Amino acid sequence: MTRKRRRLMVVLACAVGLGSAAALTLSAFSSTLQLFVAPSKIATEAPRGGRVFRLGGLVETGSLQRIIQNGSPGASFRVTDGGASVSVSYIGILPDLFREGQGVVALGSLQPDGSFAAQEVLAKHDETYMPPDVADALKKSGRWKPGQGAPPASALWDAPDWNQAKQAGG
Repeated sequence: MTRKRRRLMVVLACAVGLGSAAALTLSAFSSTLQLFVAPSKIATEAPRGGRVFRLGGLVETGSLQRIIQNGSPGASFRVTDGGASVSVSYIGILPDLFREGQGVVALGSLQPDGSFAAQEVLAKHDETYMPPDVADALKKSGRWKPGQGAPPASALWDAPDWNQAKQAGG
């Protein structure tokens, strides 16, 4: 075999190896690229049993039931997207932001009875969320009165004189 032919074979082998590695990497990512599955999608095309995925939606109002199982706290609730809802059971401590009507993403798997067994629950909030400590501090300092409208923009929370900031367009 000539030197050129050997070099060509090495380059081809490297290209095949690199292509295979890229294909395997992309196929591994394909199952984790989705942020969450909505209850409506589960109703139309349920994932295969035992497959771990993320369920996202709003906690249905009036569906939350706190339970104790084997000495551990837990909860049973329904997640909805307005079109369908899925029953969720979770054993563990729920996040502080978790409540009815609030957004939630649960990691777990679908059970044979159609319910969702969550291993982890993450509470979501929107851009108008304000931590309770910050809201209390703004109320105590007189910089925000909930009856008079929305809280001030975060850029104005530390303004030396709230009245000046308010007059300046805050």
